[in-house]
Amino acid sequence: MATKIALFTKLAKVWDASNSAAPQTGNFCTLFDPPPQPPLRFRLKYRQIPGVVDNRGSMQVDRTQQRAITRLCIQCGLFLLQHGAESALVEELSTRLGLALGMDSVESAISSNAIVLTTIKNGECLTSTRKNVDRGINMHVVTEVQHIVILAEHKLLDYRDVEKRFAQIVPLRYPRWLLVLMVGLSCACFCKLNNGGWDGALVSFCASTVAMYIRQVLTHRSMHPQINFCITAFVATTISGLLLRLPTFASTPTIAMAASVLLLVPGFPLINAVADMFKGHINTGLARWAIASLLTLATCIGVVMAMTVWGLRGWA
Repeated sequence: MATKIALFTKLAKVWDASNSAAPQTGNFCTLFDPPPQPPLRFRLKYRQIPGVVDNRGSMQVDRTQQRAITRLCIQCGLFLLQHGAESALVEELSTRLGLALGMDSVESAISSNAIVLTTIKNGECLTSTRKNVDRGINMHVVTEVQHIVILAEHKLLDYRDVEKRFAQIVPLRYPRWLLVLMVGLSCACFCKLNNGGWDGALVSFCASTVAMYIRQVLTHRSMHPQINFCITAFVATTISGLLLRLPTFASTPTIAMAASVLLLVPGFPLINAVADMFKGHINTGLARWAIASLLTLATCIGVVMAMTVWGLRGWA
């Protein structure tokens, strides 16, 4: 025991001698002093819990990427909803795009005037809502969105490329004169196919071309759709009815009057309404059905007004 105490005392003297020989910097220690600690600010900044990996940077990157993908998914659905696609297609394509870009799940709720979409990635949820503004039926936009989604599913586009492609989508617009001409020809052909004769086809062509031009002018001036349809029906019925009063068209069947307002039949909204209700989107289907019914009612009011004002004979 005495030998151990003597050895320990000798080691302590050697340690003290080495410390006294070292340069005095004001930061020396003895055998019993704790090791020096870095300043508090460095300890707070770099302290980590043993066994835990600091992945805050990667989490921030994933969060930013998920936010960008969420915006792209809801923009995809909004493009489709604004340009006349049925609700099932809107939900399907927005979900497919999110899954193709790396999301675990995509959930959406669609109504006639808004869309709500949620993406889930590694248990993190992001929800976005957008208001829907009707921009008219345009299947060119729907086709472009479908093409972009297919490219993303085949890993030919990442989310940055999809964003660039979406920014380049421009609705295809035909020249006004071409639309007027084709609508007039379609109404004239319907009249001819229903035993209206060539004279009835001519009456329908003249009335429907003028009515289509009036409809485009009112649409360009942002006229309410119901008022637009009512005025257009009034113009078409007035022109066709007054032409049938002329001696040249005295024997022309009155089917020409009915054919001249066919351009106002809301066929596409009615088809989408039925498709939505059959596929489970009851609220959206009923809303589209109501809008189409109001447009039909406005057309009937315009026709009745024209027949009452000018005293025109009824349809045969």
